[in-house]
Amino acid sequence: MQRKVKVLFVCWGNICRSPMAEFVLKDMVQKRGIADQFYIASAATSTEEIWNGVGNPVYPPAQEELARHGISCEGKRAVQLKKSDYEKYDYIIGMEKMNLRYMNGILGGDPEGKVSLLLDYADEPGDIADPWYSGNFKATWNDVARGCEGFLNYLEKEGILG
Repeated sequence: MQRKVKVLFVCWGNICRSPMAEFVLKDMVQKRGIADQFYIASAATSTEEIWNGVGNPVYPPAQEELARHGISCEGKRAVQLKKSDYEKYDYIIGMEKMNLRYMNGILGGDPEGKVSLLLDYADEPGDIADPWYSGNFKATWNDVARGCEGFLNYLEKEGILG
């Protein structure tokens, strides 16, 4: 049996960008018939959206943008990135440079080169703007979809997918 590719998407609060990336990638691998080759999740660098150990659900406008594309994120709640996640995941993918700083702090560095930005895998690298502030969930969707597509292309090129 083939080992699963374990992917963790990370943003500040785990209620907009990282859950969008989680569910976009889950949808893409499902449609390609390769979902069984993956374990995909998302987390936050902050505890801002987690109260008494319970995370907030995905922000309604982010849910609505996913729903426009036929994707449900039902049941997803914010969780915080933990140091132990470094051993658990193959790819720990942030949304912007600021996330990387916090991710490396929480993870204690990146000795195995597992940490990257989602748009590092796209034609045009860069940060994915936080729609919490920009209000532009469609732009976030486009960037996330571009990044996830690029990530899958990368995995195929590297011969990681069966």
